[in-house]
Amino acid sequence: MAVLAGRTGRNIFANFVGQGVASLLSLALVPVYIRYIGIEAYAIVGLFVVIQSWMALLDLGMTPTLGREVARFTAGTVAIQHIRDLLRSLETIYLGLALVVAITLTIGAPLLATRWLQVETLPLETVAGALSLVGGVVALRFCEGIYRGGLMALQQQVWVNVMATLLALLRSLGALAVLEWVSPTILAFLLWQGVVSLVSLAVLAVRLHISLPAAPRRPAFSVPALREVGGFAGGVFAISLLGVVLTQIDKLLLSRLLPLAEFGYFMLASTMVGVLYMVSWPVAQAVSPRLVQLLEGRDAVALANGYHRACQLVTVLLAPAVLVLALFSHEVIFAWSGDTTLSAGVAPILGLLAFGTGIHALLQLPALLQLASGWTGLSLRLNIVAVIVLVPALFLLVPEGGTAAAAGIWAALNVFYLLAMVPLMHRRLLPGEMMRWYVRDVGVPLLAVLAVTLPAALLGPLLGMGRWSWLAYLVGVGLLALAAAAMAAPLVRGQLLAAIGGIRRRGPAATP
Repeated sequence: MAVLAGRTGRNIFANFVGQGVASLLSLALVPVYIRYIGIEAYAIVGLFVVIQSWMALLDLGMTPTLGREVARFTAGTVAIQHIRDLLRSLETIYLGLALVVAITLTIGAPLLATRWLQVETLPLETVAGALSLVGGVVALRFCEGIYRGGLMALQQQVWVNVMATLLALLRSLGALAVLEWVSPTILAFLLWQGVVSLVSLAVLAVRLHISLPAAPRRPAFSVPALREVGGFAGGVFAISLLGVVLTQIDKLLLSRLLPLAEFGYFMLASTMVGVLYMVSWPVAQAVSPRLVQLLEGRDAVALANGYHRACQLVTVLLAPAVLVLALFSHEVIFAWSGDTTLSAGVAPILGLLAFGTGIHALLQLPALLQLASGWTGLSLRLNIVAVIVLVPALFLLVPEGGTAAAAGIWAALNVFYLLAMVPLMHRRLLPGEMMRWYVRDVGVPLLAVLAVTLPAALLGPLLGMGRWSWLAYLVGVGLLALAAAAMAAPLVRGQLLAAIGGIRRRGPAATP
C-alpha cells in the first residue's frame, strides 16, 4: 500500500489545511498586531514563543513516546491497559510540571523585566505583567501537547485539524477583536490567548479519553508503565534537550544582548521562516504512524517506497517557499506588510534563516524514521557535537555580528546535519537508499525550482513594481516553481498524473 494513499493521504491534506490556516492567519495578522501594540510588545510575544520552545525540555520525551506507543497499539502489539495507565501517569506528571512553570514565571516576571530584557519604551510594570501571563499560557499549551500527540497517533488527524482550524480562527480573530474593541495592549492580547488555550486543552483531553477503548481495569498512575518506555523516552528527552539548545539558544542570547526592538525584528524573521515547518510537518505527522506500522511489520520494500514518496513530496512543497524567501527577502516583507521600516530591519537576516530552516524542515522525515524505529543514539550524538561547537560560536560571534551572525550560524549548523546525519541514518535503516534521497528526492526537484526562481530574482528589480505588483509576482513565481518541482520529482509526478487520469475517467459520460 502506498504510504501517501488512503487514510495517510487524507491526514496529510487535513494537516495542511489545519496547520496552514493557523500559521497563515497568524502570520497575516502580525503587521496588524504590531500596529496595535508596537514592536517592543511584539518582542514579548516572540519571547513567549522562545519560552514555549524551552518548555519542550519538560516534556521529557513523553509526548513522542505516547504517540509511538499508541501507534503500536493500533498495530496490535501493545495492550490498551498499558496505554491507559501510561496516559494517566503522563497526565499527572504534566499537570505538576505545568503548575511549577506557571508559578515560577509569575514569581520571576519582575526580575526578567528589569534584569534580563533591554526595555526602552514600555513600562516595566506592563512587561512584568505580560511575562506573568506568558507563564500561564505556556503552561496550558504545554498540557495540550500530550493529548494532541495521542490523537494524531490514533489517526484522528482530520478531527484534530478541523478543531485546530476553528481554534486558530478563535485565537487570531478574537485577539484582533480584543485589541480593537477592548484594549490595544499586550496584556489584553495575552489574556485572550490564555482563554483560548484553556478551551483547547479541555476539548483535546475529552476527545482523547473518549476515543480510546475502555481498559479491563481503571487506569492508574503506573511506575511499571513509565519504566517500560523509559529508555526510549530518555533518548527522546536528550535529543529534545540538545535540539532546543541548538534552535533556541541564539534567541535567548539575543534577547539579553539586543535592544527589545531589534530582538523583535529577529523574532519577526523567525516567525516568517517558521511557516516553512507548516510545509514539512503536516506530511511528517501523517506519515510517522504509518512508518511505525511498516517497521513493526518488517516490510522493507513498502517502507523504502513510502519514505521516498513522502520525502519527495516534502521537497516539492518546501523548495519553492525556501527559495522565494531566500532570493526575495526584502520584496516578501514589503509585499506582506507594506512597511519599509520592517523590510529594512528584517530582510538582511531573512534569507539566511530561510536557508537554515529549510534544511532543518527537510530533515524532519529522516529524523522521524529514526524515532519510529526506536533509534535515538544517532541524533543524540550529533546534537552533542553540534552543541559543543554552536554555543561557543554564538558567544564569540553574536556580540559583534548580532542577528546576522546568529542567522549564519543557524544555516551552517543545518548544513552539518545534512552532510552528517543523512548518510548515517540511511546506512542503518535504509541501506542502499541514500543517493536516491540526495539526488531524486531532493536534488532534482531543487534544481527545477532554482531554474525558475533565480531568473525571476534577476528580472524582478528591473520591472519597477509596487507592493501589490510584487505580491502578484511572488505568488506567480512560487506557483511556477511548485509546478516545476512536481514535474521533476518522479514519484510525485506519477501520483499527480494518476490522479488526473482518475478524474478524467470519472468524468461525465459523453452524450450518445
